[in-house]
Amino acid sequence: MKRLVLVTLLASSVLSPVVSAQQLMEDTTERKQALRVWGAQFEELEYRYSDDDEELGVWKADLFYGTDELKARWLSNGEYAIDEQAYHTLENQLVGQVPVSEFFDAKAGIRFDTPEGPDRTYAVVGLSGLAPQWFEIDASFYASQDGDVSAELDAEYELLITNHWILVASVDASVAFSEDREIGVGKGLVSTETGLKLSYDLIDRSFSPYIGVVHERKYGDTADLARDQSSGIEDWFAVVGARVSF
Repeated sequence: MKRLVLVTLLASSVLSPVVSAQQLMEDTTERKQALRVWGAQFEELEYRYSDDDEELGVWKADLFYGTDELKARWLSNGEYAIDEQAYHTLENQLVGQVPVSEFFDAKAGIRFDTPEGPDRTYAVVGLSGLAPQWFEIDASFYASQDGDVSAELDAEYELLITNHWILVASVDASVAFSEDREIGVGKGLVSTETGLKLSYDLIDRSFSPYIGVVHERKYGDTADLARDQSSGIEDWFAVVGARVSF
């Protein structure tokens, strides 16, 4: 009996660490699998009507897959002129994103552009995240295949009026460090877009219809190029749209 007890204790002491290690590996694997996330959202999916009777369909979409340490993202945005049945802008980015601090991620990848003119391809690097005072920031630098360098800054602030009503203020600004006349871009401040939208979280935060107003303006050399082509440099838009996420 003593020998049996001794053998049992010895076996237990040997097998226990093995079982614990196996359980730890299984738990770690499960956690890694649980951390993989995916999703799709339309930050903007809207109809715009300008003070010049121009009608546009506008979208800004984001499809992502990965973990907290590394995500792959496909970003798409554009403007479609309904009367002309043509794209004013069409931009797609494929980037990888990694965290660099508690509130900010770095991204790098490639951007494909179809503006009014020849297509363009750019290398992309940037930062996105939550700045002090709860401003959402997205800053990107671009270098085209022709060596033209530009930058874009998007800033957004959400004011919660109630748990469902949200007032969103946004500013997008583009700057070019070199001229690209073929697509109507001059050196310096290129354009800004400012918006003010009132949304309502109808289904949690997965569907939020909104109304608002948007102002677009071109500046400097870019405005001069637009005038030379008999194009406008400033527009006001009434906006109806929705934020949608899956």
